[in-house]
Amino acid sequence: MKEIEIACPIGKEPSPEQIVAAAARAMGVPPREVGTYRILRRSTDARGEILSRYRIAAYLSGEEPEEYHIPEYKDVSQSEPVIVIGAGPAGMFAALHLLMRGFKPVVLERGKDVHARKVDMARLSREGIVDPDSNYCFGEGGAGTFSDGKLYTRATKRGDVREVLHQFVAFGADPSILVDAHPHIGSDRLPGIVENIRNCIVSHGGEYHFGHRVTDIARHGDGNFSVTAEVIPAGNDVHNAGKTEVFTSRKVILATGHSARDIYMMFAEKGWGLQAKGFALGVRAEHPQALINRIQYHGKYQPYMPAAEYSFVTQIEGRGVFSFCMCPGGILVPSATAPGETVLNGMSAAARNSRWANAGIVVSVEPEDVPEYSGFGALSLLHFQMDVERRMYSFSSSVKAPAQRMMDFCRRVVSSGLPATSYRPGAVSAPLHELLPENVSRRLKYALPEIGNKKMKGFYTNEALLLGVESRTSSPVRIPRDPDTYEHVTVKGLYPCGEGAGYAGGIVSSALDGINCADRIA
Repeated sequence: MKEIEIACPIGKEPSPEQIVAAAARAMGVPPREVGTYRILRRSTDARGEILSRYRIAAYLSGEEPEEYHIPEYKDVSQSEPVIVIGAGPAGMFAALHLLMRGFKPVVLERGKDVHARKVDMARLSREGIVDPDSNYCFGEGGAGTFSDGKLYTRATKRGDVREVLHQFVAFGADPSILVDAHPHIGSDRLPGIVENIRNCIVSHGGEYHFGHRVTDIARHGDGNFSVTAEVIPAGNDVHNAGKTEVFTSRKVILATGHSARDIYMMFAEKGWGLQAKGFALGVRAEHPQALINRIQYHGKYQPYMPAAEYSFVTQIEGRGVFSFCMCPGGILVPSATAPGETVLNGMSAAARNSRWANAGIVVSVEPEDVPEYSGFGALSLLHFQMDVERRMYSFSSSVKAPAQRMMDFCRRVVSSGLPATSYRPGAVSAPLHELLPENVSRRLKYALPEIGNKKMKGFYTNEALLLGVESRTSSPVRIPRDPDTYEHVTVKGLYPCGEGAGYAGGIVSSALDGINCADRIA
């Protein structure tokens, strides 16, 4: 086998003849001795001429490439149960892997199924009414279902990424995610894929329980757990109001996501170990996508080219300032999980064809940066995060986002008018530079012109709108676990997992962490 690279004009694929000829040259053999080949990776190179670069594995005649096959799902209807709390990426892929290992996943999800939760998200965007159990963060598929579906990860040492990507394809994702350097699925396609995953789990004997908010986890002397869940009535269902259900198992995977604050509070009350964990906080920056296309393609953009992306990281006063969850051709959405807070996130459809581009531009925050919150102990950064979100809400008395043009923000001037925005609840002109914590605002003030002057000419502009606040980048709390067994350090049999436990960041790394927890149980 020999790996080769071929570059083509963007939008075109290398022909079989080109591939065979290049492989023959690289192998030093006649073209007739080249057998099969496989595209490993496809990426866009805009450093000079706009090109698509293909990395290809070529084989001699008679050589057989290794084919990846998803392990078989077993019928687990009569198998030992494992409770999985949370139906986001970590919980879903933990449940799928439990099927492979012969355990019965019992999934408890506080939110609704992926289709029903859309109604509550629409109401949040339209009326500003937050359902604390069904929103852009809570519900089947978790926050990742409505955030573009980015599958790019550097967490390849966590496990075999192929298991995640191939399962996504098996459940309906475009096979291009297997080769794209920055694969994504799109928030318009993810709901159907998430539903297919659930149907697979249920058809093999697993269980899903929606509208079940976990209120207590207890470990008994015999090693068994009892997990108590409050049943959340759907619509006008008064019969189930106040009802609770108790589930029992020997093992529990806790995959509740980075916004399940009630779980952290429960751990604190029980005296179960928690740690404050640094996270990042800042703004969502929204530019016209046409401007980002001009910058990234050096003025050579054509309509057949993909919407341009960007990413950057810099250091300001000893803290990282970086782009986060960039959504080309995307829109901004309200991601509050409780009344009285304003939080923003971004999402894109598969086509990435909105006229806006948005990304979080955030500043790393460590516990020592907010000494005034030290009295909260392990929950110090959680309370800091909550206070910033409430401050944003208080300014507009709604989920309308406090906003400021980019250059006005850096000049500390309230914008006299705001450009159009994709954020449906709307934006209000605000002194965002004052509403943000001073240590965050100050670093953004220095970073934004630097990015525009040194990294992306044209990025620093008053055409760009900054909206607050982007605060759910990752969990501000870590639930400590044994690095070998993945069990909580003091509560054996409980497996903190994914973003909510502080061990992942994004769909793929969360999925891999879920798989690893299921492996440790097996």
